Amino acid sequence: MAPPLFNWGVKDTHRGTPVVVKMENPNWSMVELEGPEEDDLMTPTSPTGVSRDKGKGRGKNAKQLTWVLLLKAHRAAGCLTSLAPALWGLVAAVKRRVAAGKTDADTDGGRELENPTVKTRFYFCIKVFLWLSVFLLFFEVAAYFKGWHFVAARIQLEHFLWAPAFGLKDFFVWFYARWVFVRVEYLAPPLQFLTNACIVLFLIQSVDRLALCLGCFWIRFKKIKPVPKSGDAIVDLESGESKGFSFFPMVLVQIPMCNEKEVYQQSIGAVCNLDWPKGKLLIQVLDDSDDPTTQLLIKEEVHKWQQEGANILYRHRVIRDGYKAGNLKSAMNCSYIKDYEFVAIFDADFQPTPDFLKKTVIHFKDNDELGLVQARWSFVNKDENLLTRLQYINLSFHFEVEQQVNGVFLNFFGFNGTAGVWRIKALEESGGWLERTTVEDMDIAVRAHLYGWKFIFLNDVECQCEIPESYEAYRKQQHRWHSGPMQLFRLCLPDIIQSKISVWKKFNMIFLFFLLRKLILPFYSFTLFCIILPMTMFVPEAELPAWVVCYIPAAMSFLNILPAPKSFPFIVPYLLFENTMSVTKFNAMISGLFQLGSAYEWVVTKKSGRSSEGDLVSLIEKGPKLQRGSSVPDLEEIKVELKRQEEKTSKKKKKHNRIYMKELALAFLLLTASARSLLSAQGIHFYFLLFQGISFLLVGLDLIGEQVD
Repeated sequence: MAPPLFNWGVKDTHRGTPVVVKMENPNWSMVELEGPEEDDLMTPTSPTGVSRDKGKGRGKNAKQLTWVLLLKAHRAAGCLTSLAPALWGLVAAVKRRVAAGKTDADTDGGRELENPTVKTRFYFCIKVFLWLSVFLLFFEVAAYFKGWHFVAARIQLEHFLWAPAFGLKDFFVWFYARWVFVRVEYLAPPLQFLTNACIVLFLIQSVDRLALCLGCFWIRFKKIKPVPKSGDAIVDLESGESKGFSFFPMVLVQIPMCNEKEVYQQSIGAVCNLDWPKGKLLIQVLDDSDDPTTQLLIKEEVHKWQQEGANILYRHRVIRDGYKAGNLKSAMNCSYIKDYEFVAIFDADFQPTPDFLKKTVIHFKDNDELGLVQARWSFVNKDENLLTRLQYINLSFHFEVEQQVNGVFLNFFGFNGTAGVWRIKALEESGGWLERTTVEDMDIAVRAHLYGWKFIFLNDVECQCEIPESYEAYRKQQHRWHSGPMQLFRLCLPDIIQSKISVWKKFNMIFLFFLLRKLILPFYSFTLFCIILPMTMFVPEAELPAWVVCYIPAAMSFLNILPAPKSFPFIVPYLLFENTMSVTKFNAMISGLFQLGSAYEWVVTKKSGRSSEGDLVSLIEKGPKLQRGSSVPDLEEIKVELKRQEEKTSKKKKKHNRIYMKELALAFLLLTASARSLLSAQGIHFYFLLFQGISFLLVGLDLIGEQVD
């Protein structure tokens, strides 16, 4: 009688899952393998399905086990064979990008250059240190092969005064002894002092980060959230019904933009669909574009919404001074502004939901001390590439931890420049918009706080936007975000000291808000991990503990990633990328602190407009009145725009990447130091330097993010 395994006529005798093997070309690999149950393979059964010998037969599945192991081995071999083509493809991509790339010293059309003197000096210092490290590496390798295996100096001090003999070998011994003497007596003490100072700053900043996370945990545990003082309005908002909502003050909505034709339609469309009485709402499109085509497109879009009944105006400045601050200041000088009580600001890529004003403006009711209500950002392209994923980790921590904790416990945080509602009286009492820095949003927030106004951050109210997808755009944005606060700190320090706020609030603003989070963080991050760490490889008498190199940064990265738990697989790239970005942040911080030329550079962050198609669909689905009429003009406008883009295609340059010289120089420096660390058998230091050097290399070759136009 045939075994029941091959008896297809018998039903319900096979209780296990069959083996499913799927082969793929060109490499045969097992994609899915699920074996039968143990009893089916190991215990023979009778034709009736009854086990004949349960206790025996456990060694009878050798063929099946061998087959499984062979398939797994075949799959592993297939993966290994694919590594070579993947590596070759990466090398080819690097070669293409190097051949087609531009250095960061090249200029863009119409872009103002950074201060060339500062930029040259900064790069020159890195190059000098790099070549010195390469020289010392060969020097240390030669000493290593002479049998001098050491971490710190072990050569007897009496040998330091040896006179050089005529032989080359004796001269090398004398020269190396002199180098060790200089290292021990002159280089190690100041380097160790600087190391200890940075470690102290690192620990202080880590304690601050831990305190913020504990505050966020407490907020979640106690379910603390800002609630309007009007109880009836809370019920109306949570139920989603607007019939009981009676607080409809006069609200002004401003959309500042400059040459952002990729996103102007979605922002204007979203704002025009805000659920607010038309007689109580005025929309200002503040266009600073210098491109006539973009101006025309935005004018046509505004005109179409005017025909649909939206209360919307188009403003264009002839004299475009002061960047965004000058644009907002000019709009606030209109005579009709006196009729409005609140102003909501949205950048060109922000798309508020229809109930945004109802969820934010209600907090001003019966709360005369409240000056600002800030909503959280959400991102339509957070999963676009590795760069956007890493940005999402940072921004999630910024909103959910930093701003939420400061809003709940201090009623103060830096205004984000968009997705917020201001009381116009608070803006006027604080001096209005000023063009003295590139962070006008933080400027007005600091001055309003000094005048006693309180802020509220709403973590559960989100406004959709984009984050930069190319490293070039992200780098420019971060330069502005880190140079501006240092400009502002110099200007506001006397006002903070002389203000009438409490000592605790002064301490929070001066030390925590400005010094610790805006100055100390980029300083120690760059100095400790990009300068001191590789130097300790060549001056081993100055020690950097392993817990500073590995354990504390890993713990801080884990805390940073908690608000975005789905990003946990990117914790190691996040740690390395943050250290890589410290070069840009440190350079920007120095530029802002000492008022250098690049501190006043403002470059509009490049938008991709990836959410435009989704916005058109959402506009159609929102409602029958405005959306039906607005979707047709939007589609026609897109067709017109596509035709114009096709005409310019032949004239436009292809997308390219940039070669970032500072990052490349530091990459070779860190890789050189990692090679030196092998001579001292410093395992953790070697791995950190190796992977950090690779991270700098990838960023320097612009292999992270999208290419730019």
